[in-house]
Amino acid sequence: MGYKAHFRVWRGDTDGGGLHDFTVEVNEGEVVLDVIHRLQATQAPDLAVRWNCKAGKCGSCSAEINGRPRLLCMTRMSVFAEDEVVTVTPMRTFPVVRDLVTDVSFNYTKAREVPAFSPPKDLKPGEYRMRQVDVERSQEFRKCIECFLCQNTCHVVRDHEDNKESFSGPRFLMRISELEMHPLDSLEENTGVDRTATAKTQHGLGFCNITKCCTEVCPEHIKITDNALIPLKERVADRSYDPLMRLFRRADKD
Repeated sequence: MGYKAHFRVWRGDTDGGGLHDFTVEVNEGEVVLDVIHRLQATQAPDLAVRWNCKAGKCGSCSAEINGRPRLLCMTRMSVFAEDEVVTVTPMRTFPVVRDLVTDVSFNYTKAREVPAFSPPKDLKPGEYRMRQVDVERSQEFRKCIECFLCQNTCHVVRDHEDNKESFSGPRFLMRISELEMHPLDSLEENTGVDRTATAKTQHGLGFCNITKCCTEVCPEHIKITDNALIPLKERVADRSYDPLMRLFRRADKD
């Protein structure tokens, strides 16, 4: 059976805005994005919202619902009481374009700063071989849909705008960790760039204090902190501060 829900939706643009109240019909089995679409169709045709697949795989409809970063298409109305006010606002960490749409270009800038996978020069296409255990270590990270909810909730950039220049955020530190785990990645041998060292010096790994807020909001349930960021921090500590590791690395260069 349907019911009337009280929605409070942020309307505005780069010059400012505020919350507007709406009463919208909700039907059984619907998600928040369904209600937003009905709101567009019946009361606010100029409401801006970004979406694409409506299946939790494109990451487009990221927003904040009652203050929590979520995907609009994966948040069922059944999790709210019928008399509960549902507040929908844009992601707070990124600049607003209009209404629920934010400018997430920060993330694409950071993505371009991560060096790509660099296989051994003596291997030809079709000759790549990996053990299954190595595949499994990083396969989890490949589930990322780049919704940027982890980036949005990370307080390092959420609460400190000036950190954005020197901190890439959990999504791209996870990417660095994934590549560093790859047994065929030979970036350092091919270019002299130490991927682990750049995580510390260029991507701001030291800013992360492993609060696990990124893991908590991930719609793909990737254990970003436990399986990517903490192991990466451990490898950085080994390379930078372990005297034996530094001695072995010096011996390899000699």
